[in-house]
Amino acid sequence: MSDRQTDALSRLWPAYGLDVPDGPVVPVDLADLFGRRAPVVLEIGSGMGDSTAAMAAADPDRDYLAVEVHTPGIANLLDLVERAGLRNVRVAQGDALSLVSGLPEDVLDAVHVFFPDPWPKSRHHKRRIIQPTHVALLRSRLRPGGVLHCATDWAEYAEAMKATLDADPELVDAYGGFAPRPAHRPVTKFERRAITAGRPVADLLYRRR
Repeated sequence: MSDRQTDALSRLWPAYGLDVPDGPVVPVDLADLFGRRAPVVLEIGSGMGDSTAAMAAADPDRDYLAVEVHTPGIANLLDLVERAGLRNVRVAQGDALSLVSGLPEDVLDAVHVFFPDPWPKSRHHKRRIIQPTHVALLRSRLRPGGVLHCATDWAEYAEAMKATLDADPELVDAYGGFAPRPAHRPVTKFERRAITAGRPVADLLYRRR
């Protein structure tokens, strides 16, 4: 990590960080975590945090809980949070599904899964985040009408995502197919590289019944 990231992590983690422990599921009280009661967006795999920080800054009435395993990305997001003076962001480190398992049902306003690892080899497909059992867990934590928003630049994974989401009986495709690119999702360096390489980005937006 850079000196800036190391400093941000050491200073800001106690105020903004949440460890997701290995082993038994630990309940998470979102109102206690954020110090208020507001709609919560869960960002799974926040990367370097640029998108999370930008969306949280543009959406101050909702709280953003980012979960990531990559320490430099977590540190970078904490630095962005401080620089922008954001109070509606918290950052969790650890397994996203363990974190979600510790949340009450019907508590999230939205779940974002942007550019998850596509695990392109067939024998690795079981590691993908968007698969039936994981989707059922994520959906159970959404409030009725809450949104599950996925995006990927991997065409085969996009089709697999759509088939999995279509098969969930409690999710409704908000657009009847792939969605137009939502204005609220910032364009990242990763996305620009994908487009330059000729990989179009697919967005999928589903609502809980």
